[in-house]
Amino acid sequence: MSLYDDVVLVLKGYEDQGELRQAYLDHLAAHPDGIWKACHAGHVTASALVVDPERGRVLLTLHRKLRMWLQMGGHCEPGDATLAEAALREATEESGIPGLTLLPGGPVRLDRHSIPAPCHWHFDVQYAAVAPSGAAHAVSDESLDVRWFAYDEVAEVADDSVVRLLEAVRARI
Repeated sequence: MSLYDDVVLVLKGYEDQGELRQAYLDHLAAHPDGIWKACHAGHVTASALVVDPERGRVLLTLHRKLRMWLQMGGHCEPGDATLAEAALREATEESGIPGLTLLPGGPVRLDRHSIPAPCHWHFDVQYAAVAPSGAAHAVSDESLDVRWFAYDEVAEVADDSVVRLLEAVRARI
């Protein structure tokens, strides 16, 4: 199975956010290259909110280009066999934490957001990754900082999309 087929299968199996989910599927039907960064009409991205449920906190990255506190995530790469693998790879790379595990049940949310040209849209498929107990993080080249925030601090530092993602993750934990 190709990564494209996996993405379509994941989206078809995702039961929430019906209208937005359909927009993702329509985009992929119109753009067979819609999972790759080179697709300037927009492309699928994979992200994961790193959580430490034992301590009631999340790890956010201060994105180098956007200068915003966000969950870990990014573009699919040719070596990614599945969308979940892409999300886990991005979370591991950007957090510096080995041994992350994705929360069972597949994606937690979808979030489509505009980005600067030459591309137009990121069709982000959002997962949650649980950090092992006592995990130490590191700052990657894509970040200005990486920091733990208590659940109730997230709304003070991050935008609404991260807050909605955290709410969905907490509902699933």
